[in-house]
Amino acid sequence: MKKSFSFMLMLVVALTLVLSACGSKNTNEGGNTPSNNAGGESSGGSGKDIKIGMVTDVGGVNDKSFNQSAWEALQRIKDETGASTKFLESKGEADMEPNINSFVKEGYDLTWGIGYLFFDAITKVAKDNPDSKIAVIDTVIDAPNVESVTFAEHEGSFLVGVVAGLMTKTNTIGFVGGMDSELIHKFEVGFEAGIKAVNPDAVLKATYAGDFGKPDLGKLAAATLYDGGADIIFHAAGGTGNGVFNEGLDRKKAGKDVWVIGVDKDQSLEFGDEITLTSMMKGVDAAVYKVSKDLIDGNWKGGTVQELGLKDNAVGLPETSKANVPQDVLDKVEEFKQKIVSGEIVVPSKK
Repeated sequence: MKKSFSFMLMLVVALTLVLSACGSKNTNEGGNTPSNNAGGESSGGSGKDIKIGMVTDVGGVNDKSFNQSAWEALQRIKDETGASTKFLESKGEADMEPNINSFVKEGYDLTWGIGYLFFDAITKVAKDNPDSKIAVIDTVIDAPNVESVTFAEHEGSFLVGVVAGLMTKTNTIGFVGGMDSELIHKFEVGFEAGIKAVNPDAVLKATYAGDFGKPDLGKLAAATLYDGGADIIFHAAGGTGNGVFNEGLDRKKAGKDVWVIGVDKDQSLEFGDEITLTSMMKGVDAAVYKVSKDLIDGNWKGGTVQELGLKDNAVGLPETSKANVPQDVLDKVEEFKQKIVSGEIVVPSKK
């Protein structure tokens, strides 16, 4: 693998440069912390009087994907600076505004909403509480006290599409989305563009589960796609995507040659190299870390919007891709990456 594929290991450093311009379930500060990120004593202390809250979307904090990445970043903030961190889980969209409002009313210095579903909730709470500081992932909210971070998911999805297009043996590839929305369309459209760039004969079959927190729906969707001839499935479905992995693992154990492409995190660390072909990593953790650290350091700038993509090393494949993806395929991925960064290829983002 070319040296540049180690870029995801330097993700936080890269985003530091980029971003420098810029019913509910209560838990305690260490509650439900993912096992690979246990809390510890602060090595800093500059944030010891700072309180940062995070509200998950319906996938929950242990979704092994999007929300978990964000919470791991805040646990790192806690460990390094002594800041207090806490999360609330949203079981449905109706919980989102009360959860965000809860942190604001309790005087938290920064409140995160993780996901585009928070648009309405944060828009209202930010307007009603102009002195609050709120940050959001995956949507843009035009308010002076909100910092918005979005990602060029279609660019990273193009690269895993290149992998799928070159490695499929059936020429049928699947995609499982969570909610049928513009954001998840970016994953699907970019993925299909990458597939077609290297394998025009391949067919993409896409389905949407309608939820980010129901693994059983993901498992059912994956079963349908595998039964329809797909040998590789890319999911962009949060916790629902766990069911895609479960179905893939069941089929692997039965001797079927199938794969899953993960999303947001390096999902081989959770589900193993046996089933994870690669993952479309997205620097949610680095973005949450950087914006939160900016607040602690006195560099908060509300009202800003950042869109991060391949040029920022904010999306892409993990180093562990080498376990299952041949070097010649990784070389082709790198070739396309450079063409996207240079502007030679413009990846579509809408259906």
